[in-house]
Amino acid sequence: MFNAYEQKKQRLAEYLRNHRGAEIRLAKSTSNLFRDRQETSARKLDVRDFNNVLQVTDEYVEVEGMTPYAKLAAECLKHHVMPAVVPQLKSITIGGATVGCGIESSSFRYGLVHETVQEMEILLGDGRIVCCTPENEHRDLFYGFPNSYGTLGYALKIKAKVAPVKPYVKLTHAVYADAKIYFAELARQCARTDVDFVDGVVFGRREMVITLGQFTNHAPYVSDYTYKNIYYRSLRQRQEDYLSVEDYLWRWDTDWFWCSKNLGAQNPLIRRLYGKSRLNSISYTQIMRWNSRWKLLQRFQRLLGMHAESVIQDVEVPIEAAEEFLSFYHETIRFTPVWICPTRCFNPAARFDLYPMDPKKLYVNFGFWDVIRGRKKLPPGFYNRQVETKVMSLGGIKSLYSDSYFTPQQFWKIYNKDAYEKLKQKYDPQGALKDIYRKCVQKE
Repeated sequence: MFNAYEQKKQRLAEYLRNHRGAEIRLAKSTSNLFRDRQETSARKLDVRDFNNVLQVTDEYVEVEGMTPYAKLAAECLKHHVMPAVVPQLKSITIGGATVGCGIESSSFRYGLVHETVQEMEILLGDGRIVCCTPENEHRDLFYGFPNSYGTLGYALKIKAKVAPVKPYVKLTHAVYADAKIYFAELARQCARTDVDFVDGVVFGRREMVITLGQFTNHAPYVSDYTYKNIYYRSLRQRQEDYLSVEDYLWRWDTDWFWCSKNLGAQNPLIRRLYGKSRLNSISYTQIMRWNSRWKLLQRFQRLLGMHAESVIQDVEVPIEAAEEFLSFYHETIRFTPVWICPTRCFNPAARFDLYPMDPKKLYVNFGFWDVIRGRKKLPPGFYNRQVETKVMSLGGIKSLYSDSYFTPQQFWKIYNKDAYEKLKQKYDPQGALKDIYRKCVQKE
């Protein structure tokens, strides 16, 4: 495996050296970016075969950057471990989660995906390959790579922390009717040492669920949410549940959290037509990309005289401001459910330049993904801009995988212009890779 990796690595490096100065973008099989991009004449770098797990130990996994978490988790589970943070969707790659911001219900303990990374081999735009660790001469890139979205280089190989697992996960669902009590209880649960997973769902102003997960060697029964039954509905129907560890990791994937409803997949008849093998984030993403290309839904809405804005966001807000943000959300965005996932810095001494979070604070990730429709035509980004403004005012930060509307001044105030420009000058001096503002906000 390692020999094959070295050969592939040298092939890419040689390609870039032979095309030095040309603008580059990735050719890959999957993407979990929820923003359209302009067509470009940039050369496409084929990295689709960088999808192998190279080594699994009791402490870490070495893996190629384009490996999807479905494959990565399956290989780790054979060794009775899991990546310390496994993002919710099978199609997400470890490279994508590192260069973006990956989160899941173990993040209250381990932080975001990039905080579990111990070492990276990064391909730069001019063909250089550098090994980055927290201690070596490329530690500036190690700490500047997360949230750079491929504008500083591409992770070809990653060494990341793993955590031990047991065969099953016991789930406990608790319902709350008061937001103040809800977030106080969320903080209390995150302080426990006997809990392995913490997340939750807001179903309405007075219906909020916290779900705790605990590894166990034995289960009196095992539920199945991979076909007929829908996981998020179970949170409102039962107080306790058991899943195999694999099914727990992918509990959200079958219905893309709850977004499969927009594709008819929660209708029992249509669900049967999809079939079990197509009920997953990979199928839904393909449908979404197809609609984005042909814009059939947008045309249909125009015929009906409707205007629509996609509000697809993940934002981190300090927990002391979570109640205020949720109140704003109910008054402004309104659609539910909303995913709730706590996270804190794994290593308080680490400083990731492009995604700064206070190491002393517990944050709450709010994930909300749907479309707001109406007959009144509103300015572009009307609702998304309000979310961005509110998050900034509360000392929070948002992921850049979806539409953003920041002005350059707003953007660089949040995402550390000085540090980014130094990294860009050092690691991409010829500008073979896009600037992060142009890529993530202007959609180039």
